[in-house]
Amino acid sequence: MRACIQRVSSARVVVDGETVGQIERGLLVLLGVSTADGDADVRWLADRVVGLRVFNDADGKMNLSLADVGGELLVVSQFTLLGDCRKGRRPSFVDAAPPELAERLYGEFVDRARALGIRVATGRFRTHMDVELVNDGPVTLLIDSQ
Repeated sequence: MRACIQRVSSARVVVDGETVGQIERGLLVLLGVSTADGDADVRWLADRVVGLRVFNDADGKMNLSLADVGGELLVVSQFTLLGDCRKGRRPSFVDAAPPELAERLYGEFVDRARALGIRVATGRFRTHMDVELVNDGPVTLLIDSQ
């Protein structure tokens, strides 16, 4: 699994003019699932994201996690994170999981984060989404379970 994580002051997902997911302070997670991913990847990545200490403490150092600051997650499926751009000019998505597997593991990631006590909002799987965010910092991290 591959995640692009952005610390945000706020973020939301809009589908056909309707807000389907919205958070205030927290992390926007763009989540890509590969053909090689399984349940262990879900657990590892969800635990890693929820435990990341990327929020500032009283001294201005990134030392606090989502739970420490009462932050939220907005998780958006993003198969294009698995795009391979090494050859030609058009990305190849052969490493992206088929939709059925991707949707199942995406759902398990969301469930795992909720089980860890985090409020989680989501986008809508397999739809065109407009993602709006206010990047705080900016802080953007890439994490891969492989």
